[in-house]
Amino acid sequence: MKIQDYALLLKLNEIGTIRATAKTILISQPAVTQRLKYIENYFGEEIFIRTPKRLLLTSSGEMILKHAKEVISKENELKNMLAETSKEVQGTLAIACSSLISQRFLPAILGEYTSKFPNVIIDLVTGISEDIKYNHQDYHVSIIRGKKLKETTCIPLFQDPLYIFDTFPFPKEDIKKRPLISFKSDDSMHELVDNWLYHHSDVIKPQKAITVDQIETCRQFMKQGIGMAVLPESVSGSMKDDYPHLPLMIDGKPVTRSTWVCYQEGVRRLPQVDAFLRILTNQTFLK
Repeated sequence: MKIQDYALLLKLNEIGTIRATAKTILISQPAVTQRLKYIENYFGEEIFIRTPKRLLLTSSGEMILKHAKEVISKENELKNMLAETSKEVQGTLAIACSSLISQRFLPAILGEYTSKFPNVIIDLVTGISEDIKYNHQDYHVSIIRGKKLKETTCIPLFQDPLYIFDTFPFPKEDIKKRPLISFKSDDSMHELVDNWLYHHSDVIKPQKAITVDQIETCRQFMKQGIGMAVLPESVSGSMKDDYPHLPLMIDGKPVTRSTWVCYQEGVRRLPQVDAFLRILTNQTFLK
């Protein structure tokens, strides 16, 4: 059995279907099915019961999954111990990063990091901050937006002011009624926007809500005049010269989105993690 086989079992149990798992790990569905069949033949036991909705663990499967978790945990412990004792910065650096940060800032940061430490293997997952928070223990470093992670060390990276944009001007003496375009994000982002709209219901009243999957889609819809959009400065700074906009303010204070880097206690003993955190925290994100 390979370590990848144990990881596959855990992923199948987490996601619940062979098709979705294959899509997530970027290999074909027949390949996943064939590998699962090999693993079940290896143990001589059925691990999952296939149902129309999801895979269900058998009693034997529960024991095998417990063993898989222990094997992967021991493997990671060994890698970490080897990395700690090595004078050279190497090993694996597991990062979970907010999609916005991964698109806007992370490429340059990882470019600098990998040029300095080419022997480090980068294991990167991107997504919504809420999903990252739920699985943060799977990573050395989590870069998240919104509220910081409890029971971890969190370092603030920057505050990202929010603006509302439109292709039509914002009238000073009339109520603005336009569709509001929003992008898929975590609850804390929606709470900030809803709270601001509540405090400004006398001047802005969205006609309807349009929800899209990504922030870039939201931005392009706004540019085409489809509706208003609330965007952080980190992705909209250059737009302020071209489109009508208002800063989100409540009681004279700007409404901002916090960005944090969070990690478990002791993880900085790993040279590859400490080196990444030093580069990350020395960055200037918003000029």
